[in-house]
Amino acid sequence: MPKIVARPPVLSFAERDRRWAAVRALMRAHRLDCLVVAGFRAREMYESYISDDYNEVCSILPLEADPVVLTWANLRVLRAQWSAERGHALWVNDYRVATSGAQAAQVVREKLDGGHRVGLVGLRSAAPTEPFGAIPANWWEPFQQALPGVAFEDISEPFSHLMLLKSEEELAQVRYAAKAAEAGCRVVAEVAAEGVGEEAIYAEAVREMFRFGIGLRYPNIVMNSGPATLAWGPPRWTTRGEPPRRLERGDLMQAELMPMCGNQEIQVQMTVAIDPLDPINRKCEKVARESYLAGLKTMRPGITFEQLVAAMAEPLKVAGCWCYTPLVHSVGPHFLLGRPQINMENVNLGVRFVGPVQGPKRSAVLKPGMVFAFEPNACIDRHRVNIGGTVIVTDSGCEELNRIPTRVTHKRAGAARRSVQLASARPAAGKSRPVARSKPARPTRKNKPE
Repeated sequence: MPKIVARPPVLSFAERDRRWAAVRALMRAHRLDCLVVAGFRAREMYESYISDDYNEVCSILPLEADPVVLTWANLRVLRAQWSAERGHALWVNDYRVATSGAQAAQVVREKLDGGHRVGLVGLRSAAPTEPFGAIPANWWEPFQQALPGVAFEDISEPFSHLMLLKSEEELAQVRYAAKAAEAGCRVVAEVAAEGVGEEAIYAEAVREMFRFGIGLRYPNIVMNSGPATLAWGPPRWTTRGEPPRRLERGDLMQAELMPMCGNQEIQVQMTVAIDPLDPINRKCEKVARESYLAGLKTMRPGITFEQLVAAMAEPLKVAGCWCYTPLVHSVGPHFLLGRPQINMENVNLGVRFVGPVQGPKRSAVLKPGMVFAFEPNACIDRHRVNIGGTVIVTDSGCEELNRIPTRVTHKRAGAARRSVQLASARPAAGKSRPVARSKPARPTRKNKPE
């Protein structure tokens, strides 16, 4: 097994000062005296933008004074202090435990220094897996009750736009996470084969990405397999007593990997076909790849997000396909969603909806440093093929960070059993686990779509 030295890029205090200055400029634009940035169990971990840390309550940033990190237990404070003792300096020196919204309000009152306008990030945020915001009612109700006379304003969306525009230090973390994802995809390509269980593929992918010394964003890996299914989400066997499915001839094993370095997330859509595929899946594969290439060709600074979505939707529109999930969305944070409603007139999902589907419609003009997950998926009836990787907007076009997951990986039924056995074998004590390796991926290319 090739040795991986875990050296994730570290953010500097210059990056901290850049962020704080940008956030305070946003606060001045909204006439805010203090900002409460939620962490709690938010998928996007907004609080880390202020603290370069995630402690599951919030960061409090006054307009002028020093910020405070609030957490729910002393063990979280000691955990941060242990990092500092080992030479990893903290961005915020003031960590406190606040076990209620009322206690958090005491800190905000202290930091307001006579002001009366408080901004909130996470109260009305809406993103996949957290459509109802990130701040729990049991915290919010006593928090606002303890601050009579204070005016509150949610600025989750402007704050998300701020987060999306990455610095060079942040982009270094994005590229590192993409490198881990590519390694994970390479292992998936090796392990997936007829007769192999989803759990074996999942385990090897997670193991490979964790070797880079980084984390995985919830839900870590989305995975499903079968010849034609619209089931999508965390594997069913991760949340209930249901045996993992084993791959069969004609299957598509489709997985979404979500590694993150720091709080910089990337996403890839890894698909392995156990050949032979049926003609409908082959058509969906072709259309998904055309959509991906259309996105690379179109992406450049100055266009709108809607223009990018429209370009990626055109191959589906022409081929009579529809999309089940977004063709493209932002990452870090995941709040711009591009899922056009095309060719769905006769689609019947067999699902009961209580009223129309609701969600915020957001727009943006693309700028260098923004990061997007390209995840074109083409559907016909219940056949679906999903591919894609992470792409950065550059000064002149785009930078493609992934290669392996941007095409379907084809494997013959019954093939690659040796590599599966090697990858799944339990290592002897004191020895590393041998994993068969495919040829290295070609170097990342810039601004050269096919």
